[in-house]
Amino acid sequence: MKCPYCSDMENKVVDSRLSKEGDMIRRRRECLHCSDRFTTYERIEINLPPVIKKDGRREPFNREKILDGVQKACQKRPISTEDQEELVNRVVKFCQESGEKEISCKTIGERVVKELYNMDDVAYVRFASVYHSFKDVNEFMSELKTLLRSKEA
Repeated sequence: MKCPYCSDMENKVVDSRLSKEGDMIRRRRECLHCSDRFTTYERIEINLPPVIKKDGRREPFNREKILDGVQKACQKRPISTEDQEELVNRVVKFCQESGEKEISCKTIGERVVKELYNMDDVAYVRFASVYHSFKDVNEFMSELKTLLRSKEA
């Protein structure tokens, strides 16, 4: 493991902890060259189906892309990093359990939208506005009105 401070490859593990879900190990490391400490995370790599993009291209499933989108939607919202991680874990699990050989980005996006809808209205609207690529303000307002009606019911 390369030290992020001095780039030396020699370090030692000071502490290891299993995450609450048991799917990740957090390791606290100390560089033997500069003595700075840093944290690494190990996650079990699961073979997930390739993703079919809107233009028909296929690319490997990338959990980090989903997390990045969720983090952007949740910026300055009262949603913990842990809750965001759990949301992404649920989406990944859904994709894994789908049994499909390939999964469309639309299926993944819809699942994220559904998860955010149940978590936070503002994060939902932010993600949906990018995901649905609203063409104008009227489409955006229509989505907001639908959201308000469903939350009132």
